[in-house]
Amino acid sequence: MLTATKSRISLPAALRVGALSLATALMLSGCSQPPKIEKVEGYAQGTTYHISFWSDSSVPVADVKTSFNNTLAQIDKELSTWRNDSYISEFNHSSSTAWQAASDDFIALIHIAKDINQKSGGCYDPTIGPLFDLWGFKKESLHMPSQQELAAAKADLGMDKLEVDDTGKRIRKTIPALQIDFSSMGEGYTISKLSQVLEAKGVNNYLVEFGGDMKIKGHKPNGDKWRVAVERPVSDNGNPTPYQIVTINDESGVSLDTSGTYHHYFDDNGKEYSHILNPNTGQPVAHDLVSASVFGTDPRVSDAWATTMLCLGQKEGANIAKKENLEVFFIENKAGKLVNSSSQTLADSPRVTFESDKK
Repeated sequence: MLTATKSRISLPAALRVGALSLATALMLSGCSQPPKIEKVEGYAQGTTYHISFWSDSSVPVADVKTSFNNTLAQIDKELSTWRNDSYISEFNHSSSTAWQAASDDFIALIHIAKDINQKSGGCYDPTIGPLFDLWGFKKESLHMPSQQELAAAKADLGMDKLEVDDTGKRIRKTIPALQIDFSSMGEGYTISKLSQVLEAKGVNNYLVEFGGDMKIKGHKPNGDKWRVAVERPVSDNGNPTPYQIVTINDESGVSLDTSGTYHHYFDDNGKEYSHILNPNTGQPVAHDLVSASVFGTDPRVSDAWATTMLCLGQKEGANIAKKENLEVFFIENKAGKLVNSSSQTLADSPRVTFESDKK
């Protein structure tokens, strides 16, 4: 699993890249008509965010910014592994196996993680941090672990070692060394919370982009659909360029989360080692999949599945996507040539239209 981080919510990992920034998306969507599209931009969790929204009723931008800042601060206090006083850091640093109180949001993330962990055969595992550290990915210094080291690290992993008491709203680890990192759905979680802020203020037409991932709802003021772009995995100049333009047809809300492998890897004497690790083997993945974009309704879930696809690879990922009715857009790098494919559910979906599919 990729311990995906585009943010300071978690330890550094393979860069997960997603849809192009909102600024690019807006350029693609043409001119807007009154009421005006409002924009809020900022920097949080080690990444940027761009939010565009409009409403028939007056929604002061200053109030939206204040609510966003408060929400981002709450998320940071709960999920940031970069601050020792966050809830997750205190949980990770503690060796206690006693029950600890946890928020509804934190427990919900655990349930999502457990569900996808089970459905992916263990490929999705937010407890993978020690294995990631063992390979030297945290310090960007490749270490080739022995089988004994791998076995010892893997013994400290596993979502089955994290228990939840829903009635008592508490959690506990069953082994002292267990650590958890929600960065692999951190941006999706943040997007869901920022979207809730907008909807609580009566805004139902918006495009929330955070670290490249998105949630898109409604339409533009003139009735046009929102249009976004999926980034090209390989860029000659290092700048994001569009690979596919996507029109969002479903106005009830579409999440778009993309994970990629192509910016972070080690080259050791001509052999490349991906930052994407398979928790089952303890080894970096060796398939051709370089990007997976998951369209969904809940940004937390589609974010986690996008990460999972990079562990699974295109073939196994497509099989699970079919079984779970997931809308996934795969990009593989086959000997330097980009090859894309869609899961069957995405190919049949009317929720989005790829520009290349238009007649």
